[in-house]
Amino acid sequence: MQTTPKGFRLHIGIFGRRNVGKSSLLNALTRQQSSIVSEQAGTTTDPVEKPMELLPIGPVQFIDTAGIDDEGSLGSLRIQKTKEVFDRTEIGIVVSSESQQDGSWTVFEQQIVDELRKRKVPILFIFNKSDLSEPSPETVEILKQLSIPFVRFDALTGQGILELREALIRTVPEDFLTPPPIVSDLVLPGEMIVLVVPVDKEAPKGRLILPQVQTIRDVLDAHQSCIVVQDAQLKEVLSRIQPPPALVVTDSQAFAQVADYTPESIMMTSFSILFARQKGDFPTMIESTRSIDQLRPGSKILIAESCTHHPIGEDIGTVKIPNWLQKYVGGELDIHHAQGHDFPTNTLSEYALVIQCGACMWNRREILSRQMHCREANVPMTNYGLAIAFLLGIFDRALKPFNI
Repeated sequence: MQTTPKGFRLHIGIFGRRNVGKSSLLNALTRQQSSIVSEQAGTTTDPVEKPMELLPIGPVQFIDTAGIDDEGSLGSLRIQKTKEVFDRTEIGIVVSSESQQDGSWTVFEQQIVDELRKRKVPILFIFNKSDLSEPSPETVEILKQLSIPFVRFDALTGQGILELREALIRTVPEDFLTPPPIVSDLVLPGEMIVLVVPVDKEAPKGRLILPQVQTIRDVLDAHQSCIVVQDAQLKEVLSRIQPPPALVVTDSQAFAQVADYTPESIMMTSFSILFARQKGDFPTMIESTRSIDQLRPGSKILIAESCTHHPIGEDIGTVKIPNWLQKYVGGELDIHHAQGHDFPTNTLSEYALVIQCGACMWNRREILSRQMHCREANVPMTNYGLAIAFLLGIFDRALKPFNI
């Protein structure tokens, strides 16, 4: 963990029409040539991501997007990529300019604002190229009615950069400044947590996978203590710990064995379920998990992974979960997979269930956005840990630490 993972960075999306100065704005904020700048409209094609430390906020991820008004067949593809960025944006910067032919507020600015407001994302409006013209009273009035703060800025000269940075600081969501804990709030001070960490092909020599590292750090930050063991060692370790640990957290793939080794008097859950709580709408995910009972042979299932790794051996997403599901329903299922930021929002209604990975690499906003898309399509969405616990018959036990 020499660099801050994306999931811990504040994602700031930069949106607007072509040639309003989005890339120039990014370059001014990062003080680097992060994006190519040109007088030719449509220079930015794919989203450009730039991680940096923005003090006093901390680690952020700026995302420069293509113009929302792009044209042609390629333009439509660029717009689709821009729309995908809405789903992981935690602050939306809308860039416009009175020097544009149609002024600073058009149907395109309205569309951007509507997408961000639908996701309850805070918005900052930038009047760029302020050396050329004053903001129109009509646009200013619209922004005031929508309670959207705005800043005048000139990306080429940097005039207004301090005001822009101050406005960004004021716009930071409270839940980014005080993120929810992963596990430390589930036990009392001084109580012991046992973390079960299988060492397999998914964890190359010398490394642990990210959710395990993040959970250990959360325990240390809370001045608590934990013991880290492999699944085969758990039974012996539990017999030697006095007093017994308050909680056992396991990799979901080892759920069955860990449940067998752990006495009923000791609470037990999984890393993936912890991240379902931290990253998403946990009560909704729990309720969605129960819809597994409604599946029948032939039901269409989407398994979504944040990472784009190659499946290795008995991969959990492509092998183990499909096998558990098909054994549970007693027949073949129509199982599809999505990786990375590719998520079939236009065809979600075709699925009976979406199963999302733990999303340790992603921010909370993207998981909440996926839940929003699923809710709009009337499709239940759960995650790996919750689904596995349900399929193995230990669902209620795995939820006991959360008092739900």
